Amino acid sequence: MGFSGKVVIVTGAGRGIGKCIAMTYASQGARVVIAEKDPSIGEATVGSIREFGGEAIFCPTDVTKPEDIARLMQSVDEAYHRVDILINNAGIGITKSPYDLSLDEWDLVINTNLRGAFLCSREAARIMRRQRKGAIVNIASTRAFMSEPNTEAYAATKGGLIALTHALAVSLGPDHIRVNAISPGWIETGDYSELREIDHLQHPAGRVGRPDDIARACLYLTNDENDFITGANIVIDGGMTRKMVYVP
Repeated sequence: MGFSGKVVIVTGAGRGIGKCIAMTYASQGARVVIAEKDPSIGEATVGSIREFGGEAIFCPTDVTKPEDIARLMQSVDEAYHRVDILINNAGIGITKSPYDLSLDEWDLVINTNLRGAFLCSREAARIMRRQRKGAIVNIASTRAFMSEPNTEAYAATKGGLIALTHALAVSLGPDHIRVNAISPGWIETGDYSELREIDHLQHPAGRVGRPDDIARACLYLTNDENDFITGANIVIDGGMTRKMVYVP
């Protein structure tokens, strides 16, 4: 798919969707940078990639810290002299009543999920514009459009990511940098075999999603041949947000 030799940064790549995205790019021949704040799981992802002959390096990164982001981009620029793809995947959620959610908790979610994505995008774009080419994907969520109770901070960041996506797409377009978003629905990152039949059947697609469903979409959006796609948000949820639900 044309990713051999590409330099790809994936934030929050130590587990779950981020790890799958990183391994998928590595399997396509990309040089993958694991930007993860937890050294143990970040190094584990690097080890998993190297086991099958892929290329990866670990850069300890807490996206709530601007100095970490600056250090990440400087390290990648010094190592590879380019950044081709950035996947803004790092994210957290705090489920708590809006009456009880503290300002520090609100700020932690905002600074991780939204501000971190903006700062990573801006610093990566400084390198990408030298190349006159680059692609950024923000991992948002269907929680931008629908919610469960007590998820205000998370929902706000995911809605903000979608708005940030189209704003950056317009601003960075003259530098030939494309910016898109993916909004996953239920993507099971634990033991898939533990899911119940009812879990699968509530999806029009007939199953719960897997991390590789998101990874393949990242490949699609960052493929150079798909350079007419920018400012878009792709919902990958097995049709859940299109299904009417009636309670008898």
